[in-house]
Amino acid sequence: MSVLRDLAGFVCNASVNALPAAERAIQRRHVADTLVAAAVGAWTEEGRSLRYLLPTDSIADVAGMQVAVVRHTEIDDIHTPSCTTPSSVTVPTTLAIARAGGISDPERVASAIWVGTELLVRLGLAIDGARILYRGIWPTYFAAPLAAAAIAARLNVLSEDETAHALSLALMLTAGRSGRFHGRLPGRSVILGMAVSAGVRAAQAARRGVGGDPDLLDGPWLRDAHGLEVNLGALTSNLGRGSVYAQLSLKSFCSAKQAVAATEALMTLIDEGLAPATIDKVTVRVPPPYARMVSTKPKAGSRSSTIVSAAYQLGLAALRRERLCDIERASPIEDVLAFAGKVTVVPDEALLPDFPASFPAEIEVSARGKVHRKRVAAALGDPSRPLDDTQLREKGDRVFRQAGATRAGSSLIELGLAGLQDRDSCRALSDAMWNASTNADLLFK
Repeated sequence: MSVLRDLAGFVCNASVNALPAAERAIQRRHVADTLVAAAVGAWTEEGRSLRYLLPTDSIADVAGMQVAVVRHTEIDDIHTPSCTTPSSVTVPTTLAIARAGGISDPERVASAIWVGTELLVRLGLAIDGARILYRGIWPTYFAAPLAAAAIAARLNVLSEDETAHALSLALMLTAGRSGRFHGRLPGRSVILGMAVSAGVRAAQAARRGVGGDPDLLDGPWLRDAHGLEVNLGALTSNLGRGSVYAQLSLKSFCSAKQAVAATEALMTLIDEGLAPATIDKVTVRVPPPYARMVSTKPKAGSRSSTIVSAAYQLGLAALRRERLCDIERASPIEDVLAFAGKVTVVPDEALLPDFPASFPAEIEVSARGKVHRKRVAAALGDPSRPLDDTQLREKGDRVFRQAGATRAGSSLIELGLAGLQDRDSCRALSDAMWNASTNADLLFK
C-alpha cells in the first residue's frame, strides 16, 4: 500500500474510543481551550476584521474563517516537536462541518478531530517543523490542507479510495512557505483560513469523483516540490496505536510559545521575592533556532510584535501580569516598553538538548548588584506539567476578564469539556463554536 492509502485507512476507520481514557480527556481539554480562543478571538479588532473579510458562503469558507479567528489569538495549543498548532485547525473545522451536516454523534465528531490532529502533527514532524519554521516554512500552514481534507472525508463518510484521492489533492494545494506580514490586518491568519477551505474542498471534490494521485508520497514529490527532506516514517509509524494528544501543550497566557518559558521564569523569581522595581538588566538565553524570533522589538501598531517579543512578555510579567491574558494588545504600554528595553536575548547551544521536545529558556536578572538565575525547561501547560480542568477554567476566566466579557470564560470551558459526551452536548458544542465566532459581541458588552 502507498503512504496515502495507509493514511486514508486510518482516517476512515480509526475510532477515538480506542484511545486510553487519559488521552480522550486531553482531547476534551483542547476542545474546550479552542472554544474559548474562538470566542475571545472573534471579539478583538483583528478577529472582527477576519469575520467580515473572509467569506462564509460555503461550509469550506466557514471552517476557514473560524480557524483564522482562533489561530490569531496565540492562546491556542501547540505540539512543540513539530511546531504545529493543531487544535486551531482541527476543532473549528470539525465542528463547522458537523454543524452544517447535522452530525451530533460524539464518537464520529471526536474521531474526526483526532484523525485531523494526528495527520497535521505527523506531517509537521515528517518535515521537521520545529526547525524549518525558522527557514520561512510555516508547519501549520503546510499541513492544514491535509488535516482539513481528512476531517471532511471522515465526517462525510468517504471511502478509503476517495479519501486517498482527497488527501493527495490537499497535499497538491500545500504551500507552507510564507513571508513577512505587514499592514493593519496581517495576512497570516487569512492564508491559513484559505488553506483550510482548500483542504475541505479537496475532500468535496474527491467525493464527486475527482481523482488525485494516491501514490504522491511514495516518491520524491515533497523534496522536488518543496525542497524538503522528509521522514515518511513519521507519517505512518504506529499510526492508530495511541495518539499525539499526550504530546500537546496548552498555553496559560497569550504568547508565542517560544517566549513562554522565559516569561514563567521571571514570574517565578518575582513570586519568590524579587522586586520588579530593582531590576536593572535581564538576559534571556534560548536555543539558537528561535533566538532571533523572540528578539523581536515591540512596535506600536504591531500586535504580533507584542506577542512574539520575549522582552515585552517579560515586561508584562513584571509590571502588568494580568495583561498577559490580553488578546487584543491594542497598543504597547509605556512602562512595559521601558522594562523591555532592559532585556537582551542571546542564543545558547547548551539549551539545545531540551529542544524541540520543549522550548526552554534560562534568564539572568541583575538587580541592585545581585544576579538571579532561573531555568525553565518545561513550562506550565507542557506535557510534563499539564493544565488540569481547574487550571483551564481559571485561564478561561482570566482571558474573558481581560476582554471585558459579561460572562465567565469557565462557562465555555465547562461546555467544551462536556461537548463530546452525548448527542445533545455535541450539538451544543458545535452551536457554541458557531455562536462564539459569529456572535461574540454578546459576550463582551
